[in-house]
Amino acid sequence: MSVPARVPRRLAVLPFRGSDAVSEGLLTWTMLRGQTWIRLLPDVYVHRDGYRADDHRMWCEAVALRLPPGAVLAGRSAAWLFGADVLPRDAPVTVLLPTAARLRPHPRLRLVRSPLPERDRTLVGGLPVTTPLRTAFDLGRQGSLAEALVAVEALLRRRAVKLPALRAYAAARPGWPGAPLLREVLALAEPLSESPMETRLRLLDAGLGPLTAQHEVRAGGRFVARVDLAWPALRIEPPETPRASEARPQTPIAFHSSPDPAPSGTPWVSQGPYDTHGVPLVVSAACGWHAMGG
Repeated sequence: MSVPARVPRRLAVLPFRGSDAVSEGLLTWTMLRGQTWIRLLPDVYVHRDGYRADDHRMWCEAVALRLPPGAVLAGRSAAWLFGADVLPRDAPVTVLLPTAARLRPHPRLRLVRSPLPERDRTLVGGLPVTTPLRTAFDLGRQGSLAEALVAVEALLRRRAVKLPALRAYAAARPGWPGAPLLREVLALAEPLSESPMETRLRLLDAGLGPLTAQHEVRAGGRFVARVDLAWPALRIEPPETPRASEARPQTPIAFHSSPDPAPSGTPWVSQGPYDTHGVPLVVSAACGWHAMGG
């Protein structure tokens, strides 16, 4: 009766190189062809209990085992590892290859070639990645304006990178591909933006000028609410000499995208109406705030 090889815990949890496991006598190629092991990439396997088809971390771990010298995880994969979730479902792992490096194409890989100085590399959880600054620089030069701005603001929101540092980094590289898009992104970037929806809403052109993020609504100096987006400059002048009981604040127009109902006793009216993006427009009646389209 054959005795199965003892499998170390690391082989039961993380991806590994099959050739390494075989050379160390932990497994055989016949065992790797069985149902216990899932082949992720050429020569890269994971135990079936550790396999999750949509686990981007697992795929990053697997790809890292195949990286040639000098290559790193980059783009949206690097941003995801820094805590900025800008990945579409089933997104491939982005790999940045130095000019001379080679890596076989694969459906789970997105290969990008670019100069990659040592100062643009770092480690996250043991995985080689582009630094947060380089990651934001790269994502701000790709895709549509909305996509690039959402990605950059996601990194700003996570405080992985600071806007002045990113602007200085970009200014030192004016001739890189996508630099005009990045300049537009940096002119619009708002570190206070709290969600991709807020970012996209700010790009809507209502002919009313730029939106302000996270604007505080106050009545008589008292904090009432914080709205996600507002045009504070659009005001209705108060009466010239109002009595204290009649005084009312000036009236900006605001978006508020909170999905939660207002607590009992607060000056918020009911949720709605909804804009064309399905965002509830909430109004602070006590302060004279009005929802656009409300």
